Amino acid sequence: MLANLLKESKRTIVYTGAGMSTESGLPDFRSAKTGMWEMEDPSKVASVTALNHHVEQFFQFYKHRVVAAKETGPHKGHEILAKWEHQGLINGIITQNVDGFHTMAGSNNIMELHGTLRKVHCESCGEVYGNERYEQDDFYCDCGGKLRPSVVLFGEMLPEEPFIQSIVESERADLFIVLGSSLTVTPANQFPIMAKQAGAKLVIINMEPTEMDHLADLVIHERKIGEVLKEADDSLTSKFY
Repeated sequence: MLANLLKESKRTIVYTGAGMSTESGLPDFRSAKTGMWEMEDPSKVASVTALNHHVEQFFQFYKHRVVAAKETGPHKGHEILAKWEHQGLINGIITQNVDGFHTMAGSNNIMELHGTLRKVHCESCGEVYGNERYEQDDFYCDCGGKLRPSVVLFGEMLPEEPFIQSIVESERADLFIVLGSSLTVTPANQFPIMAKQAGAKLVIINMEPTEMDHLADLVIHERKIGEVLKEADDSLTSKFY
């Protein structure tokens, strides 16, 4: 059914959450018991307050995240989404994830709502560097300012450009596919509703049920995203040939 929906759609937008990253081996911050927030208080380690008042803890926490992202990488699902974009089957990806795996897999039109760990920038002068500075325990800019990952911290607003683009893309979509999100984080969880209200078909693929399942035209639970996308891709390939 997913393959058929993709073939019928003229404009498809994909929305990815933490479940997309956990299949690559990255920990999920919000999952009960297993989420990283069960071990670390986000207000202490991933916030503006931490950057200003607990900076060494902040640096070490984000160094761990940078290294973890580099030790894993995109899985088959990321690669299939990039392939589908190049084939014109999908038109963009809205993501809450900061690992940069969609970029690494080859996708181009990506709206990174929470920024990216692939870059760091100076809090003082704005100079941008690669995240290898964090791997090397080099946490300060050449100007002396603190280097921070280019992600949205607790206490900060979402970046305006990808947020507005996400609204536009959601309202233009014929098909909106949610991959690996519990759809509990606002305001980003409003995008599927916007798409549905504008007439789009809605697909939700998530390990556990979400509060928006009743709105969806297709719901898939308790299956890995990569496996579902691979099956759809195999079906599309057989129909193309």
